[in-house]
Amino acid sequence: MLKRGKEVKIFFIERKWWTACACLCLAAIMFYIVNAPAVVGASATTRQLPIYCVQRDQKLVSISFDAAWGNEDTQQLIDILGQYNIPATFFVVGDWVDKYPESVKALADAGHEIMNHSNTHAHYPQLSASEITADLNACNDKIEGVTGVRPTLVRLPYGDYDDHSINAVRSIGMEPIQWDVDSLDWKDLSAGEITQRVTGKVQPGSIVLFHNAALHTPEALPGIIQALLQDGYTFIPISQMILAGDYTIDHTGRQCPA
Repeated sequence: MLKRGKEVKIFFIERKWWTACACLCLAAIMFYIVNAPAVVGASATTRQLPIYCVQRDQKLVSISFDAAWGNEDTQQLIDILGQYNIPATFFVVGDWVDKYPESVKALADAGHEIMNHSNTHAHYPQLSASEITADLNACNDKIEGVTGVRPTLVRLPYGDYDDHSINAVRSIGMEPIQWDVDSLDWKDLSAGEITQRVTGKVQPGSIVLFHNAALHTPEALPGIIQALLQDGYTFIPISQMILAGDYTIDHTGRQCPA
């Protein structure tokens, strides 16, 4: 009887041990399930991002134009911006420089900065790192040949990027620039719709996206400029908007002081 009692006691001890192990395993599994989204989120924030906007305390805004196709309104844009003494940043494609070098020079002579929008408007995530840097340098060479100034900023074609393409851009000392305010002027929105979109979304440190050769942009631009000036905004080119030295880029693409 004593031996039988010992066996029963050992059985219950082993059973408790296995139960405890099972509980610990279950707790570990539940901990992973509950915390897995946080881990994924933390990993997502480490991906490479271009600059969408900049943390600024002052009411500063940058307006930019992508020039890839037509050239119908370039001089009109120069005249409007000149009327208000507004400096802008024009991202131009190398092929556009080939077609309209006189417009590139006119923009530079008017005090606007001319930056890179790729050489052929290719999808960079589909290219190798060497192909990306070769494309960037080809466009830089063309712009520098006309303006005498080599670009330091690039707007990736189609706004399309991944870690690979962002790393390639930064490997040659250039900074990729997106936008946080999209005028959607390429959709041929009315001047009123463009104006409402832009003035309703601008905040200190914003970068606004326009396009040259968009149907209603010249009509909308004076009202946008006037509204932002009345609201206390100062217009500066993107090269002066972005921060020098140590900085971080948060998950929204906002460049912040380190």
